[in-house]
Amino acid sequence: MQSDIGLIGLAVMGQNLVLNMADHKYAVSVYNRTASKTDEFLQGPALGKSISGFHELADFVKSLKKPRRVMLMVKAGDPVDELIEELLPFLTKGDIIIDGGNSHFPDSERRYQELKDKGILFVGTGISGGEEGARHGPSIMPGGNPDAWPHVKKIFQDIAAKSDDGEPCCDWVGNGGAGHYVKMVHNGIEYGDMQLICEAYDLLSKGAQFTFPELASTFKEWNKGPLDSYLIEITAGIFTKMDSDGEPLLSKILDVAGQKGTGKWTGIDALDRGMPLTLIGEAVFARCLSALKEERVSASKFYDIPVKTTATPKAQFAKSVANALYASKLISYAQGFMLMRQASEEHKWNLNFGSIALMWRGGCIIRSKFLGKIKEAYEKNPSLKSLLVDPFFVNEVKGALNDWRKVVAEGFTMGIPMPCFSTALAFFDGYRSANLPANLLQAQRDYFGAHTYERIDKPRGKFFHTNWTGTGGSVSSSSYNA
Repeated sequence: MQSDIGLIGLAVMGQNLVLNMADHKYAVSVYNRTASKTDEFLQGPALGKSISGFHELADFVKSLKKPRRVMLMVKAGDPVDELIEELLPFLTKGDIIIDGGNSHFPDSERRYQELKDKGILFVGTGISGGEEGARHGPSIMPGGNPDAWPHVKKIFQDIAAKSDDGEPCCDWVGNGGAGHYVKMVHNGIEYGDMQLICEAYDLLSKGAQFTFPELASTFKEWNKGPLDSYLIEITAGIFTKMDSDGEPLLSKILDVAGQKGTGKWTGIDALDRGMPLTLIGEAVFARCLSALKEERVSASKFYDIPVKTTATPKAQFAKSVANALYASKLISYAQGFMLMRQASEEHKWNLNFGSIALMWRGGCIIRSKFLGKIKEAYEKNPSLKSLLVDPFFVNEVKGALNDWRKVVAEGFTMGIPMPCFSTALAFFDGYRSANLPANLLQAQRDYFGAHTYERIDKPRGKFFHTNWTGTGGSVSSSSYNA
């Protein structure tokens, strides 16, 4: 019997996806460069399931039904290209290669076109949810060659997580690198969410002297309201985990954060597109700053300034921090969807933002209660410029605004760093401002570089130059936006 799909790369994510497929009655062929890993998998978790293993790539491909569906779960970058080159001699026109790793979307754009020219259908799909999601239902964000979608749709939607109303957290995203682009932005929002939660933890523990049991209780309570999300849920659990000596494990973990690059890619992409993705940028830089551990320890000796504590009662302070966290999260998602809107227009992907919100409602790391409201917002207005002008989000931000301002102001007074809380508030105040001081900035640019400016009493697109000193002349430089 031939297999419905094949998967290459038997690390944790690959193995769990295969087991998930087998649970849904799909026959799966597997291959791994290290043959012993294939054998261990077959004799272990895959034993007795509809899973076949192969030591030779040619035999692996021959075992698949046509059109052959080959899913790659290998490290992003060169390993994907190398594996595709190895596979091509065994594939025929109409076969499908699926890259399920965290590939950078320009690579997926290139692979889509190169394989299309060879008659092979390429799918670049983001998969979120970690090893647990892969095993029991991840969020899946496929893009690439639309001709491939009918051949992979049922498998993907069967193994994907389901939202509360039973809808699969998987749908076609768009052509080329659209799937991996949406996954990249998902990961950027994840960076922001995690940093915001860390700042809330810092405010409560340092600013209000919350104990670990109090932190756990507070986060459990938060998870019953608007902040209901996977990351809040697991954070509450983290606060309760004890080390072998009975002390909280969190207190033993070094404050140096790692990263794999997807958040950085999101920030760079936002800069390239001229989109103010300030919160995710600060989240990435916060991880970079954490990595300077030795420098921070040294600097702390020069600035031995104790952190002040709040005079606000604990319960009241926790409520204010929750509102500040909620409002900041809304800003993070608003910025992420603004970036995707810009990319969709530039690449002509025609992204369905309501569908993307649905894909993120279950299985993925950033799944949270208000993603349903994002879906509703884009269903009401598919051309919505920003979530911040949708009536629901306007009311939510207004309701949290006073606490948000108080927390940021008090946090600065206490000496607690809040890069994401504060940049979220700064972005909000900038976005809601009909007038910004950029008129002075443009005057400065025209003064020293003859870069010209527009006038409020003239039509947009008409540029002027002033001889500010009387000696600069009337010649101006060309006007352009980077």
